[in-house]
Amino acid sequence: QIYGRANVGLDNYSATGSTAGSANDFKGRNRIYDSFSRLGFRGSEDLGRGLRAVFLIESGVNFDTGSGNGQSGQANSATGTLGSRLGHVGLASREWGQLTFGKSNVFWVNGPIEQIGANYVNLSAFVSSGIFGRGMGVGVARQSNVVQYTSPLLNGFGAVVSYMPNSEAQGAGQNTDAKIWGVTLQRHVGAFPVGYDFAKSWGSTPTAGSQAVTTGHKLRAGWAYQPGAMLGVLWLKTVKDNGAAGAQSVDAASSSLSQTAVGVTWEHYIGNVQALAQWFKIPNISGCVTANACANTNAVQWMVGARYTLSKRTNVYATYNAARNASNYNLDYAVAGMSSAAAGGLAATSSGADPRVWAIGMMHNF
Repeated sequence: QIYGRANVGLDNYSATGSTAGSANDFKGRNRIYDSFSRLGFRGSEDLGRGLRAVFLIESGVNFDTGSGNGQSGQANSATGTLGSRLGHVGLASREWGQLTFGKSNVFWVNGPIEQIGANYVNLSAFVSSGIFGRGMGVGVARQSNVVQYTSPLLNGFGAVVSYMPNSEAQGAGQNTDAKIWGVTLQRHVGAFPVGYDFAKSWGSTPTAGSQAVTTGHKLRAGWAYQPGAMLGVLWLKTVKDNGAAGAQSVDAASSSLSQTAVGVTWEHYIGNVQALAQWFKIPNISGCVTANACANTNAVQWMVGARYTLSKRTNVYATYNAARNASNYNLDYAVAGMSSAAAGGLAATSSGADPRVWAIGMMHNF
């Protein structure tokens, strides 16, 4: 099967109000953008006795430029090459589940509870997927080199377990104990989907010092209160141990930093119009040992939008996304190369700047 998506439009991005002054701001600029467009191939072969061989190759496609770069002009790793988004080969059975090897989603998807940025429009409040500021992001999303097991559904309950060895490029004499584990548990009880996502990433042990570790937790619950409507609540926590926050760490002297986020997401159909809204609050980072280092590391992120469905496969939409960063925080729309600041979003030197994106766009699925 060949499938895909074209999701392109006109938007305006800015990030102003930087604590360090206007020289670190990003003035508003109009952009023809591409958001999560893709081209994919998938198939299966019946092997008998309920067993199937399965494969998937999915590549990001930039309809706006035809290149592999994001909106900042820097490389977007999700586009530009065959299999840049997802890809796997494996075995599947209705009784035993599915086992695959390749590149897979881990931790950051939210199922039916939150699909706004993944499937409906251009952007959403991506802290819901583990994107934080000041190096506090979970850092586990669409991962390479994954062995993943997806269980069959039993009374509405399902599980996904993922493992990634993460030391393939280590040089001679270096430690090779880096790895990532991910677990997703989900249950659908009538109109109430619930889920829990866990990810833990260990860096390779350095020649001196301790092994850097990042841990992510995500609890999510939703209420499908009528057809085409969903009210969801999400809570996330990320923990960075032994310098895992890296160069953007607010306090290099601390051995453990953590941050949480909580928010709501809403979608509701009225005829052919789907109304969309999200709001998330991210309190200050905790765990600093240097005085005032964790102060003003909070943010609020939100979006409002609507889309009009022209058919089952085509819609047009308008959205407004914004984040209000405290003076020592730099949350941005870094996912899918959507920030004009850099591939990874606003630098720490632009902390305090408030990114915002308004957009009108069109999506066609095929």
